[in-house]
Amino acid sequence: YNIYLSSGINAEYGSFKLNTNYFIQTNLSNDLMVRYTRLMNEDPPLVSSDEIDTERQRFPHCVVWTPLPLLSWIFPFIGHTGIATVDGVIYDFAGPYTVTVDNMAFGNPTKYWQLELGGVKDVEWDTAVLRASQEYRGRMHNLCCDNCHSHVAMGLNLMAYQGRTNWNMVHIALYMVIYGRFTGFGGFLKTYLPFLIILALIVLVVVFL
Repeated sequence: YNIYLSSGINAEYGSFKLNTNYFIQTNLSNDLMVRYTRLMNEDPPLVSSDEIDTERQRFPHCVVWTPLPLLSWIFPFIGHTGIATVDGVIYDFAGPYTVTVDNMAFGNPTKYWQLELGGVKDVEWDTAVLRASQEYRGRMHNLCCDNCHSHVAMGLNLMAYQGRTNWNMVHIALYMVIYGRFTGFGGFLKTYLPFLIILALIVLVVVFL
């Protein structure tokens, strides 16, 4: 589906206001199209819950994290991130010109950081997520300079989360370490078990050789 979301913006990374002077075209799944139609008509959202649902992989207004093969085994604080809509659908910058929806690259999240909506309205949050995702569908992936963390940071900047428009990939990585919560014991194992095995092997080699 193609749908035009109309919203105004005070600055490049300012806060959104609903009016008719700015138009965004994006591809929406059927359930999100219905939800947006209701939101734009000021109806209650179809789903209005902050509850994390790991069975359905729904993480409402969260930044989510999953390990990267090899890299996270050595540096378990480095991983792949995505940002979810208020309904919990995850968008992540998976590679060059690719943003996946509801199918996170490198597997399901093992950690999440749920953000307080504060003064950000549902439609403002989701529009920012979609705008950032639309932008990153046109970008080359750069592991060091323009990556999945940058995609998340742009979403937060577009909605002026916490009144800030200077979010960057370092903030996202640091806040995930500080505020991230594991999805469960399985999430903890998936995050740290490879690192612990490598560490144990190194210790054994040092001790016995």
